[in-house]
Amino acid sequence: MFKTRLLSGIVLVILALVFIITGNDLLLAVTGIISLIGLYELYRVFKIEKSCAGVVGGLATIVYYCNLKFQFIPDMMLFVIVLLVVLMFVYVFSYPKYHTEQMLAAFFGVFYVSVMLSYVYQTRMLPGGAYIVWLIFLCSWGCDTCAYCVGVLIGKHKMAPVLSPKKSWEGAVGGVVGAALLTLIYCFVFQGSMGSTNRDIIMLCMICAIGAIISMIGDLTASAIKRNYDIKDYGRLIPGHGGILDRFDSVIFTAPIIYYLALYLIGK
Repeated sequence: MFKTRLLSGIVLVILALVFIITGNDLLLAVTGIISLIGLYELYRVFKIEKSCAGVVGGLATIVYYCNLKFQFIPDMMLFVIVLLVVLMFVYVFSYPKYHTEQMLAAFFGVFYVSVMLSYVYQTRMLPGGAYIVWLIFLCSWGCDTCAYCVGVLIGKHKMAPVLSPKKSWEGAVGGVVGAALLTLIYCFVFQGSMGSTNRDIIMLCMICAIGAIISMIGDLTASAIKRNYDIKDYGRLIPGHGGILDRFDSVIFTAPIIYYLALYLIGK
């Protein structure tokens, strides 16, 4: 199991390197596909993955990603309103096929999965985004790895004993500090290419520490949904890891946080 998980992790890192370094339309397309798969996994939990409501959510995701490229929607609030109206149309005229929570899940899923994950692409497309985008993974996967190691070594105080018994406060602190240190190392290695000042490096480490805290919320959120519906994994797409949501649960939350913190705090 460990070897399978390790090999899958290595493959994921290699693919991430290829797609993110390439950027542009390839990254947009891959992020869109990942979002659709993740959305399908979430909808499967609520048993709407093959229903009309699920199709509407999938089509909304496609429209959203196309808009990132072509900018044909003048105001994103229009997208939100139209999606809600269409879903309510399905709800009303197929009544009583759907429960209220299923329609809420159909609406929620588009933003929780598709919109949030799109910020990987949006961060990559920022000025300097070729370097900043890696902070998303440093403060999500890096935090997760560091938190696990510290938790195994010295973890005693449970952070969420009912929801995630293996997570400890010591591990959480280790994850945040570890993510910040990984960012510091990353910045020094690529400082010349990034053109970063010492102030920028400090800000990036702070951003990554904040992102690491948020990543744990993302991880616990995905766990809470699974526990509520008594499932172990969202899928089996990634051997040793589960589904897209099992592997990208923390990335979902950190991607928009890194985007906006980088945009406003360091002006990239």
